Amino acid sequence: MTKERRQILIFLFFAAAVLVIPFFLKGSYFLNVLVFIGINTMLAVALNLLLGYAGQISLGHAAFFGLGAYISGILTTRFPVDPWLAMMLAGFCAAGLAFVIGFPILKLKGHYLAMATLGFGIIMYIIFNETVGWTGGPSGLSSIPNLHIGSLFFDNDWNNYYLIWIFTLGIMLLSINLSQSRIGRALRAIHDSEVAARVMGVNVRILKVQIFTVSALLSAVAGSLYAHTMTFISPVAFGFNFSVELVTMVIIGGLGSIYGSFLGAAILTLLPELLRVFQDFDIVIYGLMLILITMFMPGGLISGIETLAKFVVSRIRGKQSNA
Repeated sequence: MTKERRQILIFLFFAAAVLVIPFFLKGSYFLNVLVFIGINTMLAVALNLLLGYAGQISLGHAAFFGLGAYISGILTTRFPVDPWLAMMLAGFCAAGLAFVIGFPILKLKGHYLAMATLGFGIIMYIIFNETVGWTGGPSGLSSIPNLHIGSLFFDNDWNNYYLIWIFTLGIMLLSINLSQSRIGRALRAIHDSEVAARVMGVNVRILKVQIFTVSALLSAVAGSLYAHTMTFISPVAFGFNFSVELVTMVIIGGLGSIYGSFLGAAILTLLPELLRVFQDFDIVIYGLMLILITMFMPGGLISGIETLAKFVVSRIRGKQSNA
């Protein structure tokens, strides 16, 4: 079986599992959690394109998430703009801003780049807080309309689940195809060595700005979906802490792995819910788990699972050959 066919089969199996899961769940709580996992997966995949493939760190990616949410929310609450059109405008504005700031920011490397993106995230957070007349400030923006297609309104848990996950699967499929294309190979070359990539004819500066723009666009779409699904947004959801959480999702799941982004998003979304029973000790357990994963699976969970699977298969084949 070729690698391309195997990738198609894996994606189809994953998509089928996602689409049938709601039929086995009881109650709205689990559907709500899965909706958040879907939104976080979109964001983790978007950041992984930049961090995992191109090797460019961003500590301000929550700003694009918030920008998509606020532009979409403001356009639909302050002006008579259709939510779908507002989502497209939000994505276009975030992508345009990323393209403009990408040229100066992406000249930096390492911790200088991290500090620059952190500064951008802080500036956007302050804007979300201080422009009270538009964003509602710390009190948030409410009464954001739900998305709808004709008479079908995405205003309940079941419909929201399928709305979010159809977009999530679409973004994952787009990212998988991008990673396996010529552009994906060029991004991995940049990740390994920018100098070597330039020698091989890759326009490093333009490609870094382009993937930064695509990543911002996907994050803004996720933000718009978040706004129209929750119908309320506030600046606290788009702060520095969430940017760090997104980076953690990508690293724990696996750099350069689309399915690792899903795994990291699922774990970091579920962990706070599962650890609530430990009350004051939940943060300690959460930290220990992250440390252990980083120590013993430096390539991420996906890499660790693949290594374990290869080990088990080799042991089974060894026993069969000895027999």
